[in-house]
Amino acid sequence: MPRLENITPLILTWNEEPNLARVLARLGWAREIVVVDSGSTDATCEMVRAHPGARLLTRTFDDHTSQWNFGVDAVTTPWVLALDADYVLGPDFENELAALDDQVDAYEAGFRYLIFGRALRGSLYPPRAVLFRKDRCRYVQDGHTQLLHVTGGRGRLRTLIDHDDRKPLTRWLSSQDKYSLLEAEKLLRADPAALRLQDRLRLTGWAAVPAVAVHTLLVRGVILDGWRGWYYTLQRMLAEMLLALRLLEKRLNK
Repeated sequence: MPRLENITPLILTWNEEPNLARVLARLGWAREIVVVDSGSTDATCEMVRAHPGARLLTRTFDDHTSQWNFGVDAVTTPWVLALDADYVLGPDFENELAALDDQVDAYEAGFRYLIFGRALRGSLYPPRAVLFRKDRCRYVQDGHTQLLHVTGGRGRLRTLIDHDDRKPLTRWLSSQDKYSLLEAEKLLRADPAALRLQDRLRLTGWAAVPAVAVHTLLVRGVILDGWRGWYYTLQRMLAEMLLALRLLEKRLNK
């Protein structure tokens, strides 16, 4: 099993003051935490410097893949625990880490999605590889996000991670604008026959918007979460609208 002293949490930051304290508070078991910051102008860097065991690195942002790989290279332990700056570990996570099989090269985690501090019944947020051997894995670009390329076997963690982003809506809107452009370029380059159903719906330029509303509210059950469920659903609809507009813009500009 990978001992806790052989695992280093890695966090990317840019103006994460609303989130970072809650994330760092759950990493007391870590001997070192590597934080790669891309030019924060709030209190993020001061929070990192004040946290015992945290090592702050700075790198000008170009893309998430390069940023993550830079951080992985800076880790000195065999295992990396890659965390977004809004990933909050639960109290059972440390115990599960200490009991894992170290013959597996990467572990995926599922997530509870929180809106204004309260967990939804479901979400569209996919599982993600968060714990991996440094010498067996590398990040590669995939549309607006990055994927971890794993050379060996994968496992699945039982303990869920809380996705709990408290940054203002303006920050989310800015991010979605950038993500929609990258995702549109990826979809237009892809072979349509190789795309997933949801991506084929996105290529229509309109169908994904009502589809995501129905799926989120009814299939994932967030209609039962009150206004938090509606808030999340409207976010997902807006993200699909932005992507649809990007796709239509590129087609009309041909």
